[in-house]
Amino acid sequence: MLATAVMALAACTGSAPASPRAGATSPTGAHGPAHTPSPTPTKPLTALQKLVAKLPVFPAAPKAMPVHITGGSSAPIFYRLPVTSKVAFLTIDDGIVAMPEDLTVMHAAHIPFTMFLIAPVAARNPAFFKKLVADGGMIEDHTLTHPILRGRPEDFQEHEICGARTMLTHSFGRAPVLFRPPFGDYDRTTLRVVHDCGLTAAFYWSETVRNGKVFYQTSVHKIKPGDIILMHFRSTFPADVLAALTAIHKAGLTPALLEDYIIPQPPPRP
Repeated sequence: MLATAVMALAACTGSAPASPRAGATSPTGAHGPAHTPSPTPTKPLTALQKLVAKLPVFPAAPKAMPVHITGGSSAPIFYRLPVTSKVAFLTIDDGIVAMPEDLTVMHAAHIPFTMFLIAPVAARNPAFFKKLVADGGMIEDHTLTHPILRGRPEDFQEHEICGARTMLTHSFGRAPVLFRPPFGDYDRTTLRVVHDCGLTAAFYWSETVRNGKVFYQTSVHKIKPGDIILMHFRSTFPADVLAALTAIHKAGLTPALLEDYIIPQPPPRP
């Protein structure tokens, strides 16, 4: 009778028995549906991050076997180094265009490389180039004003080459030992001045890199042991680094440091 009255009261008031709370334990011990958190959205990779992910990984460079340099009144110039080790040499010129992306790429690449810098340009932004040195780079001489040296008087060439060496030494605390003539133009006077300024050797190149593509100087489109690859600090720097390192990797070679193979000569007599 009482039960009948309760049911009648519920019908009159329109109420219904309460349902269990979500997640609460039911009389049988089962839980209701639990809340599932939404997955955290991931940011798409930037173009630079995608490029860095493509950089090849190299083993450590083999032990360097120094190139013998004969004495004389002129510095030698190399288009490639006469080595048998499976190494190639990445070199980067000028320093005019300096982008934060350059630092990211070279830090991630984790390789040795040589920078031939215009001295006043480097002196305007020493922190940038010091970061590259910390990531495996070496700074060498590329004149004061990037002129064509071939055919110029000896005193002009001496000012450009010796002056740049002095300025780079002051800016970075290390005296350059290598030289690259701007545009690859040089003459006998250039090599004599390079020697007299206290530099050990001058360098041309075997391949160039620009706009993300390697350009070969010979009919053999493959980097060979001892080759010297030239690129510049340009707006396409990240793509150029990727292209150069990919070509070195495909050739079965490892990046090495020019300075490990060229031993500085004693300074000339005063």
